[in-house]
Amino acid sequence: MEPQQIREGYLVKKGTLLNSWKAVWVVLSEDGVEFYKKKTDSSPKGMIPLKGATLISPCQDFGKRMLVFKITTVKKQDHFFQASHVEEREFWVKDIKRAITCLEGGKKFARKSTRRSIRLPDKVNLTELYTLMKDQDDGVKELKLEQENRVFNHCFTGATVVEWLISKEKARNTAEALMLATGLLNEGFLQPAGDLSKEGAESGEQSVFLDQTIALYYFADSGFFCEGYSSDEDVLLKQEFRGNIVKQGCLLKQGHKRKNWKVRKFILRDDPAYVHYYDPTKGDDPLGSIHLRGSVITAVEHVPDAKKYDIDGNLFEIITSDETHYFLQAATAEERKEWIKAIQAVSKSGK
Repeated sequence: MEPQQIREGYLVKKGTLLNSWKAVWVVLSEDGVEFYKKKTDSSPKGMIPLKGATLISPCQDFGKRMLVFKITTVKKQDHFFQASHVEEREFWVKDIKRAITCLEGGKKFARKSTRRSIRLPDKVNLTELYTLMKDQDDGVKELKLEQENRVFNHCFTGATVVEWLISKEKARNTAEALMLATGLLNEGFLQPAGDLSKEGAESGEQSVFLDQTIALYYFADSGFFCEGYSSDEDVLLKQEFRGNIVKQGCLLKQGHKRKNWKVRKFILRDDPAYVHYYDPTKGDDPLGSIHLRGSVITAVEHVPDAKKYDIDGNLFEIITSDETHYFLQAATAEERKEWIKAIQAVSKSGK
């Protein structure tokens, strides 16, 4: 009997021999994790057995690389994966942990909320708390703050987080609020921005969250960036990053010159209406951006000049106001529908 397929999608994986990171198509089943060079490949590049395996998340072995988790097999082989945003990592980690638990108990896979933190009560759900904190109306406000001749964009202070947790009745007092904030920091939902908060995060085995107005933090999948004092031209360039993140994830994008297809991480922002695309294996600098104001977004069945083996449906097209055409491919029909709906909404409402 074929193992049940639980989850699939794009992740970035570290090579086992070379210290390189590449986007791969990953399929989680009841007994293992398979990864493919392309979604359309019939044979996987490799398979990671989950029986007796352990999982660590967040994995902080790679400094600047966030949202990494590690699977260690029973034979002590380490496999490192990187998600494109926090929620995506949490979905993968939760399902992989559940698959490992079911294998140990000889049970059929079934989703169940098993996530625990050794420092937090069982009833605390950090993923739900993080979602509430990011709410645009009632959450923690992201600000532009200046400190030591640097400008920190899309961040907030430790004191603000503690105050928010108490005011929203998520904690009864400062001690409980600090416990929750430290849990969010240890799990990778919050990241230290300034030197002081980084010292606290790296002070020992457990990160320390600082309840101070000069300790700066940011959401792990926000539009955070730090800069020195900028010229007027730099400020104008940065304007396109100031919108709220509406949606993010990996899609296939067709190149304009060679017409080849590559996995790119996309971040959709509103007001101003931009979608930026990145190499998911590298840093935070985007490869390009698409200004969406006045754009037309539609589902398509085929792409001109595309190689047949690169295409298997779920395509959509963005035509910008200057008539530049972008062809993208989602992993599923539902994902395509969600992206089209979100981009259409931003293109009409954003500047």
